[in-house]
Amino acid sequence: MAHKRVTYVLVDGENIDATLGTSILGRRPRPEERPRWERVLRHVQERWDQPTQGLFFLAANNELPMTFVQALLAIGFRPVPLSGGPGEKVVDMAIQRTMEALRERQDDVVLVSNDGDFVDGIEDLLDGRRVGLAGFVEFRNNAFIELQEQGLEFFDMEYDIHAFNEPLPRVRIIPIAEFDPLQFL
Repeated sequence: MAHKRVTYVLVDGENIDATLGTSILGRRPRPEERPRWERVLRHVQERWDQPTQGLFFLAANNELPMTFVQALLAIGFRPVPLSGGPGEKVVDMAIQRTMEALRERQDDVVLVSNDGDFVDGIEDLLDGRRVGLAGFVEFRNNAFIELQEQGLEFFDMEYDIHAFNEPLPRVRIIPIAEFDPLQFL
């Protein structure tokens, strides 16, 4: 039987959380300000019209956040809790290894991160399959932009995926076709 093509959604939760907290909110996000992760899976599934398999990578460091893990399981993600030695970027290491393993498969991939450490791994996956990057467009590493010519698709967590319940305090360049003066009045 043939392997049914799926889209693997690889989430660098630490990167998204850090960008949200440090760069956008300027403080630790409250639970209601965090992304609705089920919307990420749903958006990718609807956009590319095939099943998704979400892998949520998190540094557990011998302490498993069971409430969060249970929530991820309930919405269809597979948590990947990791630990390592001091200074080891275990989430980055695991995502890079996962991208290497996916090169041997025909599945599509969406990486949820702004981190430039993944540029080479993403470029290696641009071999004819669909590859996407989800994050915050103004904080995305610029090296990803060059990969757009090779087929890399971009999804903004707020504007494309609508992963947040409330608008975030972001400043962005607005295409005139999307400008709504009521947002500023």
